[in-house]
Amino acid sequence: MAAKSSPVPLLTPYKMGSFELSHRVVMPPMTRNRSYNNTPQPHAIEYYAQRATKGGFIISESTSASDISNGSPNMPGIWTKDQTEAWKPIVDSVHGKGGVFFCQLWHPGRLSNSTLNNFIMFWKAVPDDGEYFKPTPKQLKANELPLIVNDFRIAARNAIEAGFDGVEINSANSYIIDQFLNDQVNDRTDEYGGSIENRCRLALEIIGAVVEEIGADRVGVKLSLFSEVYGKKDSNPEFLSTYLASELTKLGVLYLHVFEPKDEPRCLKSIRCAFEGTLIASGGYNKTDGDEAITESYADLVSFGRLFLANPDLPKRFEANAPLNKHDRSTFYKTDPVVGYTDYPSLEIAC
Repeated sequence: MAAKSSPVPLLTPYKMGSFELSHRVVMPPMTRNRSYNNTPQPHAIEYYAQRATKGGFIISESTSASDISNGSPNMPGIWTKDQTEAWKPIVDSVHGKGGVFFCQLWHPGRLSNSTLNNFIMFWKAVPDDGEYFKPTPKQLKANELPLIVNDFRIAARNAIEAGFDGVEINSANSYIIDQFLNDQVNDRTDEYGGSIENRCRLALEIIGAVVEEIGADRVGVKLSLFSEVYGKKDSNPEFLSTYLASELTKLGVLYLHVFEPKDEPRCLKSIRCAFEGTLIASGGYNKTDGDEAITESYADLVSFGRLFLANPDLPKRFEANAPLNKHDRSTFYKTDPVVGYTDYPSLEIAC
């Protein structure tokens, strides 16, 4: 006999701007390395459709905004017409299930792969994190930065052309925007370094340009101001997060999607107070943690990465209090179009 479902906070409806969400379980961006030659492939249609629900919110894997922001030959891009066209059937598959679908736009900055690009990014060398070691980058000139701003603008336009409902700008995880934000990484002495206003300048220029291009009601921003990855760190992340959240409120962006490290519990409170839009919490949440975050109004939505990767029907499993598939980390970034991608089983609930 099937398990009897019961209402839980994560499964309550939520209105995010003009989007009527049927539940608060978000699928976040997850790099999968299965977009050969930076072009989304037909197998991504099944992958995203498996995880789409009516009124559910999905954010695509990190998608390169330009050819100089390419982190891997198997990560998708959206800077060409062919890439934009390749995204269309994938977006249609999510919409066909009634889902809301945003495209995450990114630029790796100093984490750029020098074997793919001649345009190496930034100032301080990146600590050796094993396979992720990068050579010492160059500092961008101030007159190069408008080119990056324009790359994000064009990529956002292409995303809307592909049918996405909006875009998420990746300003997290030590990528290009995050590198400017953190005072322990950004050692510039021009108008893009030093003061908090200067360090936030590029972020606000990029986000402002995208807002101007497609509308604030279609723009979300990913942040990880409290985390310390690839040597990035800020001396006062709470002050930085409050300032940036306030500035993004002025721009009217739809949501903030914020990573919360386990060693910084409830660090999103400063952002919750300063930001007037939707707040999405992220960071190794399970069902119980997620329910508490919603019940306490700590966050409006919660994203689940590995759980959603391994459980295509995660909201249904939460509703039924059903067991969860275990993820296989060894297949996260394989290029196989099936293994570790579309072969995780869904839950069949008998009537």
